[in-house]
Amino acid sequence: MPEFPPPPPVETLRQVRPVLRRLPAGTVLWRVYFRGGPHAGRWDLFRDFGPTSARFDHQLPDPDGEPTAQDRAIHYAALDGLTPLAEVFQDTRVIDRQARQPWLAAYALGGELTLLDLTGVYPTRAGTSMLISSGSRPRALAWSRAFYVAYPEIQGLYYGSSMHGSSPALAFYERARPVLPGAPLLHRALADAALKLTLRQAASTLGYLLL
Repeated sequence: MPEFPPPPPVETLRQVRPVLRRLPAGTVLWRVYFRGGPHAGRWDLFRDFGPTSARFDHQLPDPDGEPTAQDRAIHYAALDGLTPLAEVFQDTRVIDRQARQPWLAAYALGGELTLLDLTGVYPTRAGTSMLISSGSRPRALAWSRAFYVAYPEIQGLYYGSSMHGSSPALAFYERARPVLPGAPLLHRALADAALKLTLRQAASTLGYLLL
């Protein structure tokens, strides 16, 4: 069996006891998003258009296999500020402070979250491997859709960032919407001069360029 096979049928997956990770209310999370470009977002947006190339989008494609807007929605975040920078700018390895108006946000959870923990033994028990966090993205999408149906109690996924030393990264399903707060703790454009030194240090740590 390959190390990163497609997911089993949902009924089979339901027989595997999930390993849950709970984030308590007040946990501070970090996120980088774009306020400009063709798909402008918000700090608290759950993106309902998909699936895209993002790793754990659980949306269903339309009959032609294309992404589409739907009830399923996804929100990516992390437990530290460096991880979203590593993830968001991984394709170019350039932290561009201007293009598409990137912003950094931090917020505190307004309630507890229950996540499926993909950082330990669960992926092996489920029939996959740690490649779920670093291997084929289309295959990871299929697993995310299977998790979503098999475990209705989970509000998202807790996984290791492949771009920041397996630091905790988070993919929240729309089930997590009720615990997002009404306002962030920090909300600044990456172009803000107040972030320039921090971003220079982040780029140096990651081996990325900073524009």
